[in-house]
Amino acid sequence: MTILITGVAGFIGAHVAKALLAQGRTVIGFDNLNHYYTAQLKQDRLATLCAHGDFSFHEVDVASPVALRLALDGRRPTKILHLAAQAGVRYSLQNPAAYTEANLEGHFAMLELARKLEIENMVYASSSSVYGGNTKIPFAETDQTDDPVSFYGATKKSNEIMSQSYARLYGFSLTGLRFFTVYGPWGRPDMAYWIFAEKILKGEPIRVFNHGKMSRDFTFIDDIVAGTIAALDRPARSLGLDVPHRVYNLGNDRPEQLMDFIRLTEKGVGREAEKQLEPMQKGDLKKTWAVIDRAREELDFSPKVSLEDGLGQFTEWFNHHWTKYC
Repeated sequence: MTILITGVAGFIGAHVAKALLAQGRTVIGFDNLNHYYTAQLKQDRLATLCAHGDFSFHEVDVASPVALRLALDGRRPTKILHLAAQAGVRYSLQNPAAYTEANLEGHFAMLELARKLEIENMVYASSSSVYGGNTKIPFAETDQTDDPVSFYGATKKSNEIMSQSYARLYGFSLTGLRFFTVYGPWGRPDMAYWIFAEKILKGEPIRVFNHGKMSRDFTFIDDIVAGTIAALDRPARSLGLDVPHRVYNLGNDRPEQLMDFIRLTEKGVGREAEKQLEPMQKGDLKKTWAVIDRAREELDFSPKVSLEDGLGQFTEWFNHHWTKYC
């Protein structure tokens, strides 16, 4: 079985690729290695994968159909995990054009590639950001998601609608995963857990939005990897749906208070943070909380890592690596 992973040098992509390779599967990896954050981190993630003989990497922009075909060079993966995207809620306020190209044009190009290759299943990254202005807590897949509060969330909702259309028109399996605040070793420098740890170690103040009155459904990377591989192995077509497209929340089903999150980060790095309390930022959500009943039932998804254990693993890694990337 050969699996194509886009965004393979990214946080989630590298972890999933490593797990698939450990299972004896063949992985083709695509990534454009953009400079949204330090390219060295992406290169080092790739280095952990390139030791495997069943892994090949190609620097490719997924928004270019011609580049996709050339990189495959006649190979026909049986499944696709499409994770390549422009990430970041706040950055989408500054540079929305980057999201149009990567998230909309890129997703369309991957749908077309999957259709032409007649793949068994394509799993793609959506986001908890699609819930936007939804006031119902916790968030379920059946909730309305037509009021995005960020352009990033709007592009992810658009991906889901495009996928629903393709599944209806062409009948191949598509699965969207709404990730909820993923964290862990080898994580992303633009995420709060990394920013807080870095600033604490540098002796700089951390910005605490909404005066700390926020909560997130933090989900450890190992749990996300397990849910993603389960989705790859269980195509939507196997569920007997009228349209072979399914969306799942992948979260921890347990919102954690931001101040508790900061306290555990302080414990992990061994220093107390100087906290700079600020108002809510545009595009942010006050609270996220995933209903994961559908994923439990259909994917056997069962998150196991607590926030304390997960942040302990992240800070242990970070304490040894942060000076290289910051």
